[in-house]
Order: sequence, then structure tokens, then C-alpha cells
Amino acid sequence: MRAFFTGRYLALLASCGVMVSAHAQQTPQPSLPDPAATTVQAMGWMQGFPPAPDKLITFDNPVGNAYPRSRWTFSHIRELVPTANVWRGPGNPVALPQALRDLDGVRFKALGSGEELSFGESLARNYTDGILVLHQGKVVYEKYFGELKPERPHIAMSVTKSFVGTLAALLAHEGKLDPEAAVTRYLPELKDTAYADATVRQVMDMTIGVRYSEAYADPKAEIWDYARAGGMIPQGRDYAGPKSFYEFLQTLQKEGPHDQAFAYKTVNSEVLAWILRRVSGQSLAQLLSERIWSHLGAEQDAFFMVDRTGTESGGGGLNTSLRDLARFGEMMRNNGQANGQQVLPRAVIDDIRTGGDPAKFAKAGYATLPGWSYRNMWWVSHNAHGAYSARGIHGQTIYIDPKAEMVIVRYAAHPVAANAAIDPLSLPAYQAVAETLMRK
Repeated sequence: MRAFFTGRYLALLASCGVMVSAHAQQTPQPSLPDPAATTVQAMGWMQGFPPAPDKLITFDNPVGNAYPRSRWTFSHIRELVPTANVWRGPGNPVALPQALRDLDGVRFKALGSGEELSFGESLARNYTDGILVLHQGKVVYEKYFGELKPERPHIAMSVTKSFVGTLAALLAHEGKLDPEAAVTRYLPELKDTAYADATVRQVMDMTIGVRYSEAYADPKAEIWDYARAGGMIPQGRDYAGPKSFYEFLQTLQKEGPHDQAFAYKTVNSEVLAWILRRVSGQSLAQLLSERIWSHLGAEQDAFFMVDRTGTESGGGGLNTSLRDLARFGEMMRNNGQANGQQVLPRAVIDDIRTGGDPAKFAKAGYATLPGWSYRNMWWVSHNAHGAYSARGIHGQTIYIDPKAEMVIVRYAAHPVAANAAIDPLSLPAYQAVAETLMRK
């Protein structure tokens, strides 16, 4: 990360997995650029040997991750920043069976506008890099656009948080982590912070009252302090603030009571990731590999972006291939089973699917998610299909529909970070695909 990010370009920090506020999610969005005219090929980014100077995307380029360059960057993170590997384990990958279908013509109406369009049309409109649909464990639809390829990892953004939450739920089920315990039981370093009187459960469900703003337009927002500490933007020669995620977390102060309302703040994911490391005695990359990734039959290693001390970003730094993301989603849909193994206890999956408190969630004001809740860092719809989701800015998604026996995974490079710009097409499209698959 480090100098690869800069405060001049508000979209850049979004790539670190932090979400805009609920208020910002409801702000009218500007006109969007033409998807076809802003592909990597059309713009010429990183083409040639070497690329032309004005087409070069480098670690220290202050606009290297701003749209439309992000359409290259999101699929090439490891070429630009330090990372920590998540081993796929020994043995050959387990093939995903295929039963391909033409779903491009599935019709739906957009939320809000009522515009009617097809599933295929919606993919370009949402700047999709790749999308894969599983039905009853078989690949029924798989398409790639732009720079993303089946073998190439893509940044998962805040989908990362759901992996962290799942690991926490697993350790809680095993009795290694007590969700009702005080955070300071595991992290005494936070005794003088907002987390001094918080519980682990409140962290897992993001009901923490912490003074931390993710308002990108405010240069004094704490998000910029977080970014400097993590090396996501230059610290400057005279910088004297925190120099790592760990140091920054110890500066956070309380703002309002805990457990009153859902408040999506990336620092909670970083606190939970720290707890996981402390409890397990392993790095986040090691823990994910040992407990989940090495059991999925994955094709590729995954990897985390890391800060200047080598600490993984638990809030948004995971990168995976699309097919391997689908394998994880299918394991979740299949009640924790994968390749004949019970990778996660069913009770862990059930706890996630049950969801959190919709009343607390409603206070956050997510206009596109009425009736939803948040549990163990998963977004739970409480709709008739029992759908739940891992969500990341710029369009990253795992969407699990248990009733339809369907999993949809998508990677994207939408120019707007907030999912409010993406949900009006994506959510009804997913529902329409689910209903189509259930009929045939």
C-alpha cells in the first residue's frame, strides 16, 4: 500500500477495503464513465514492453489506483504492494463441475428507477471484472472481462471482513474465543481506547461507538490517520504519528455507547483480526490457510496486502481468484462442507445465517438494504430465500441464496466505491437469476 495511495484521490483509499458511511451511500451519484471506453485495452494501461510513460501504473504513481487505472490495478495488486501468502495446501485442485447455461437474457427491473434490463446487460453497467454462478454446486455461468482471468487473483476489498468474521465465529464455537468477553481480555493494549469497555461480540457485529470517520472528503477524518499509519499514503518526512495498524488502533477513542446501532467502520475488522492473531498464535494468513483455504481444493494461493510491519489488512486486503472465491461461497452454502470434509461446523454457518438485530442495522440508514442485519461481519438479508452476502466496495461480492441453492461471486472495478451505486442493478439481478434457476 504505502505511497501507492494518496489523499488527493479519494477513490484510492477505497481499495484498502474501507466503506463509505451510510450517509454517503445515499448521496446522489455523478454520471458514470462509459465502461467500454475505459477498459484497460481501450485506455492502453500497461501495454507494451515497456509501457509508454503516460500509460504506466507504478507503486509510487499518485493516480495509479484511481479509476480507470483501477481496472488494471485491482487484478495486479501483488505487482505493486507487499503481501502475505495464504497457502492453498498440498495436492491437486478439486475441479468445479460444470453445467453451463445461458443466463444473459434473464430480465429484471432495477431498484428505484424500475428500468428493465437483462442480466448480461447489467454486467457492463456495473463494471464487472468477472462473475461466476454456482447452482447446486455446478458452474452454470462464468465470464471474465478486462484484466481478470480465471487464474489471476483480484482484490476482494471488504469481502475480507467476512473471512475474518467467519474465523472468529469458528474460534468462538471451539471455545478458544469468548464473544462476550471484554476486548481487553485479549488485547490489554486497548485499555485506554474506545474498546476498553467493549465486548468481542460488539466488535464482530460492528456495534462499537468509536470516534472514527470514513468521510473521504474531510481531510481531518480519522480514515487519513489510519491510512498514514498503515503506510497507505505517504507519512511524510516529519511524520510523528502511529507507524502501523497496531499503533493506530491504540489511539482510537470512544464516541457514544456501544451496542446501540450498527456502525460500519473498518477499524473494527482490524481489531478483530488482531484478536484472532493473539488467540491463535498465528498470522491471519496462516490461520486462514490452515482452517479454511487449504481444505477447499483451491486452484490458487490467496494473499493479503500488508502494512509496513508485515501485518495483514483484515479490513480489505485479501486477494483471491474468482473460482476459489466461489469454492469458499459454496462451502458456506453447503453448511460448512467441502470435498467430503466438514471444514466449518454447521453451527458456525447457522449463527451467521441467523443474522443480527435488524433494528440496530436500520439505524445506519442503508437505503438499498431494508430489513437486513449484520452478523459476524456478514450482511444478512432476512428475505424469503434467506440470502446473505459478503460485500466489498467497487462491486466485490459473495451472494449466497440457500433456497435457490445458488452462489454468485463477482469481482468488479466500479468507479464509485459505495455499494449504493451498484445494488440497484445487482440485487434484483441476483434474485431474478435465483428464480430462473429454481424453475428449471
